Amino acid sequence: KYYPSVGMMLDDLELGDSASAGMLFDVAQVEVLRGPQGTRFGASAHAGMINIRTNEPTDTFEGEISGGAGNYDSYNAGLILSGPLSSTLNGRIAVQQNGGDGYIDNDYLNKDDTNDFDELTTRARLQWTPSDTAQYDFSAFYFDSDNGQDAWSLDNERTTYSDQPGKDQQETLAFTAGGNWLLTDNHQLQAVASYTDSDLHNSYDADWVSDDFCKEFLCSGGNDTAQEIFDRDRDKWIVDLRFLGGNDALDAGEGRYVIGLYANDGSETLDYQYPSVWYGDYAYTSDYDTERYAVYGEYEYAINDRLNLVAGIRLEHFEDDYQDTNGFRTDNSDDLWNGEISARYSLSDNTMLYATLARGSKPGGVNTTASGNQPWMSTDFQEFTQGKLTFDDETLLNKEVGLRTEQFDRRLSLSLALFHTDRDNAQLENWMWDDAAGLWIGYLDSTSDATSYGAELETTFALNSHIELFANLGWLHAEVDSIEAFDLDQWQFVEKKDRDQAKSPEYQYNIGARLAFNQQRSGRIEVEGQDDSYYGYYHDGKLDRYDLFNASLQWQSGNIDVT
Repeated sequence: KYYPSVGMMLDDLELGDSASAGMLFDVAQVEVLRGPQGTRFGASAHAGMINIRTNEPTDTFEGEISGGAGNYDSYNAGLILSGPLSSTLNGRIAVQQNGGDGYIDNDYLNKDDTNDFDELTTRARLQWTPSDTAQYDFSAFYFDSDNGQDAWSLDNERTTYSDQPGKDQQETLAFTAGGNWLLTDNHQLQAVASYTDSDLHNSYDADWVSDDFCKEFLCSGGNDTAQEIFDRDRDKWIVDLRFLGGNDALDAGEGRYVIGLYANDGSETLDYQYPSVWYGDYAYTSDYDTERYAVYGEYEYAINDRLNLVAGIRLEHFEDDYQDTNGFRTDNSDDLWNGEISARYSLSDNTMLYATLARGSKPGGVNTTASGNQPWMSTDFQEFTQGKLTFDDETLLNKEVGLRTEQFDRRLSLSLALFHTDRDNAQLENWMWDDAAGLWIGYLDSTSDATSYGAELETTFALNSHIELFANLGWLHAEVDSIEAFDLDQWQFVEKKDRDQAKSPEYQYNIGARLAFNQQRSGRIEVEGQDDSYYGYYHDGKLDRYDLFNASLQWQSGNIDVT
């Protein structure tokens, strides 16, 4: 159990590691907050936050019907209704069904839908404004996905040979209630409370092949008729209370601030099964309870008309309690802190320089798969995982400088950022294969430090009223000091020093153009891609570099839009 490095919020609802529920239907905007966001979100945004805002209820009636179809039998259908329910109450409901066969062909079963997707999203919002100084928001959210899990093939192609494809299912029901009270002209109080209940199922073919495959090709011992199955039940309560002071725009000598209190209470039950013809039936159940409390604040002060300073800090207390049916139990209590200091200097009305120093921290946790399976591991792997059943707190220090400017009557917009990050006790995903026990074990290893640095450039340029060019470029170097792993190529435990961080391509890019032919017809063309990168630390295989070309045409007339 751990906190994802990049969090996801949907209308003040923390989706966390249920991020697949964040479907982009009826969305007003998506904010990508890069780097540690510890003052505001703490461990929920250790390396960044994706903040999704859906469209608010309207005070006039409106509705929308949408639909789409594509190859691989893909389709989507959506309905939106919004409008006033009384003079002070507005409501909105949005429903979308998204489906398709997926992009995998199963050669053994002669099927093309074993990795299909079937996803239903439903959102309902109420916004009540009883006075000029008070507003209340209530929302209900339901997400139900019943997707196939047949994504792995031995040659890394889109053809599989599994005889027991699995499932990737999620059912999430959540409720959020919030209030915003204007106390004075420049003081307000905000409160948000949410409850989330998620049931998740994940299963897959444990050896990815079939009997027929092993008759044609050499298999290590034959075909193991087995699935690895994970069933999780999660519940989470969150309350966030904020007091804000100051004006939106600051004159020289003025300041504004935020002071907040945060509480998070969560629990998870995991039922694990691994029924194997070769190795026998492995199974265990675990319970994991967490409590998280924080006090935080941020203050921004305008030294003069050009220079603003910002300082923020967040103090967090974590407690967790884990136990499983194999007799492993642990409980921890941690006090962590996050902070940020930044300066913003306006060179002109259109150009700003900034520098930020941010510290992020997130708590350690339990490697549930390793701890639950340890009694069945062979001796060497039991010894290796003895010190890895839990993982430690991670601390991150990020330094960043950047430039943002608009030129040529705002036809050119450019953002440039340079960053350097040090991670202490970096929580790195690792895997190992214990062939004697037939166990494929995933865990987080926090025994190494890591360093990363790079640059990002974003720019748009309007050539004229018909053509706008855009480019997003990123360069990254990410290195792990030293990590010990069971290497599948060398078939032994090895120590890898100064290793490139897994799934960290050295470059990424997105370049293209938006075209407006006339008031009704428009288009978009773009090329995107990234460099190759290591799968992980347990072999030297790499994810190939790729380049993709995308194009679209759009026609709009009145209330009808076709893409």
